[in-house]
Amino acid sequence: MKILLDTHIFLWFISGDTQLLTNVRDSIRDPDNEVYLSAVSIWEAIVKYQLGKLPLPEPPETYLPKQRDLHQIASLALDESSVIQLAKLPLLHRDPFDRMLICQALQNALTIVTVDSAIRAYPVSVM
Repeated sequence: MKILLDTHIFLWFISGDTQLLTNVRDSIRDPDNEVYLSAVSIWEAIVKYQLGKLPLPEPPETYLPKQRDLHQIASLALDESSVIQLAKLPLLHRDPFDRMLICQALQNALTIVTVDSAIRAYPVSVM
């Protein structure tokens, strides 16, 4: 399975947060799965960190890529073909970061791992 982690799922995973369900944790660790973290999630985390809404043990620009590499999660760049998906996306979710994750999932045939119920309103595979 090819999975795209929503920002909060990645943060829960790297911090060992108990909110992350065991089956989700196992799917992320499963070597048969391709696991991705979008550059959009790094962008979102940096914005939240700068606003004082996301405490991290190190600055996000070093901490997040280091954790992504440590956990063998691939980086997913934001490309033009994914952004173009936005024109086809109904405005069901107002969060621009989540809307871009949805576009990337649609463009790259990825399953989004999230607890955000608003994402489930879109025609995208969600776990």
